[in-house]
Amino acid sequence: MIVRVTTEVTVGPARPEHCAAIAELLDQLDSFYGARNSEPVEQRMDRIRDGLFASPPAAYALLAWDGERLAGFACYSFLWPAAGRTRSLFLKELYVAETCRGKGVGARLMEALRLTALEHGCSRVEWTTDDTNPSAMRFYQAMGYAPKPSKIFYRMDGDQLRRAARVASPGDLGQAQQN
Repeated sequence: MIVRVTTEVTVGPARPEHCAAIAELLDQLDSFYGARNSEPVEQRMDRIRDGLFASPPAAYALLAWDGERLAGFACYSFLWPAAGRTRSLFLKELYVAETCRGKGVGARLMEALRLTALEHGCSRVEWTTDDTNPSAMRFYQAMGYAPKPSKIFYRMDGDQLRRAARVASPGDLGQAQQN
């Protein structure tokens, strides 16, 4: 079934009542990246509420709607400092439902991100994409954004993160913050 995205796509901030729709789209995102096991919907919705609507939120999300249907989202955070001691908007995830790709939804989300960055005094918008995602790379290049070869991405996760956390006790972290 092909679903046509109309020119009536609207983009706006996520609200708590959108958790179920976000959970469904996150399930599609996980499948896109090859995840085989999905957590229960209620658990996923709790994580969404905690991530987006806690005080303070861990992140923010812009949602693209095609009528009543969630067509895509962009999740982002603010980072500080950036150039000139300003802040940066970091796009963590941009995802468009498979049936809505190639219809301008991603471009509308990027436009909304640029406006959000400017409204918040950001000097830049930054993001990464997996080198195994050529469609994302083509999308960004088609919009005129070239990769920045001067950046190298690092990650600490899983067992490595747990081992590193055992080295520093919470008291050590508090002492380091005071110095």
